[in-house]
Amino acid sequence: YYFPCQRWLAVEEDDGQIVRELVPVDEAFVKKDSENDGQSLATLGLEQKAKSTTYTVKVKTGDKKNAGTDANVFITLYGSKDDTGIVSLKASKINKNKFERGKVDAFTVESVDIGNLKKIKIGHDNTGNSTGWFLEWVEIDAPSLGQCLKFPCGRWLDKSEDDGAIERIIFPAELQTTEYIPFVPYEVTVYTSDIFGAGTDADVFIVLYGSDGICTRQKFLCLNKREQRMYFERNSVNQFIVELEDVGDIIEKIRIGHKGGGLNSGWHLDRVAIRRLLPNGK
Repeated sequence: YYFPCQRWLAVEEDDGQIVRELVPVDEAFVKKDSENDGQSLATLGLEQKAKSTTYTVKVKTGDKKNAGTDANVFITLYGSKDDTGIVSLKASKINKNKFERGKVDAFTVESVDIGNLKKIKIGHDNTGNSTGWFLEWVEIDAPSLGQCLKFPCGRWLDKSEDDGAIERIIFPAELQTTEYIPFVPYEVTVYTSDIFGAGTDADVFIVLYGSDGICTRQKFLCLNKREQRMYFERNSVNQFIVELEDVGDIIEKIRIGHKGGGLNSGWHLDRVAIRRLLPNGK
């Protein structure tokens, strides 16, 4: 699907709007200017990303005395086809200081498709000042499966408490599994115009609309401030693989925009191209 824009998304330019709704046009209309334009961008990394899936892992530390840990925590997800290998839970998306008493931390884990989640192994390396940890539960949201699973623990991972184990294998509680419609990957290619001041450092988002009023959630394309600075430069082509709700075979329109703010938020968007990726990565 090709969505031409060729307009500003800037408070100071054009009509002052920083969000626009775009409708698709025939491919031939766009192809004439873009024969050599970024088509070679499908790097190995993106190809791998299209075949991988993203899990959101939430971890609840118990509300007990000395429940938090300073040790390095790791997790392995086991599925019906494969496992993720050992993944370090380094950067919590919620708290700067992670695994503190009574707190929930969230992490992103990217992996190849491991199939249906069967169990997890979670533990720590027993390093640091206060190492013992009381783990209440782990929750794993797997959009590509359309499942959010809860893994209850309620035990110490501490050499001097309980059975002295510092890693545990935990199985999901079937009654606490939430099912929803699985997400699918879309390849979103964004072309920023070649005019003065066209690039932006603002946080860009997209929403896809299918027929019968179905639409996806609002999805920000950059994961962090560093990516915002790197992408959407003047005359650039940026490609993203995003997992979103499946809006079906027809994309009727998209809504694309940014949050504004900052020094260089104004953006001149040339066009957007979107492919819905099928399960084999095509």
